[in-house]
Amino acid sequence: MANMNIDRQTLRELADEGNETALDRLADLADAAGDLEELSELLDEGSPRAGFLLTRRAVAAGDLRELQRISDAGYDQAGDELERLLKAPDDGDRG
Repeated sequence: MANMNIDRQTLRELADEGNETALDRLADLADAAGDLEELSELLDEGSPRAGFLLTRRAVAAGDLRELQRISDAGYDQAGDELERLLKAPDDGDRG
């Protein structure tokens, strides 16, 4: 199969027509570019892939508020990660 270079506009049009794979591809492109604003917009559009990618970033950064926001936007796994982090034992670094 030929390697196709699909432009963002085509992906956007397909996503707007309900194509979830195109929405996932847009999320992957936004993640690769570090475009958190676009990822957030895609999450608001209902992209589980964007939720996953934002959750992964928030967990790595230890950003509890962002995890709550992602969970509130409908990505349940962010809520699970938030609970896990909140229940984790304190590492004793705070004085």
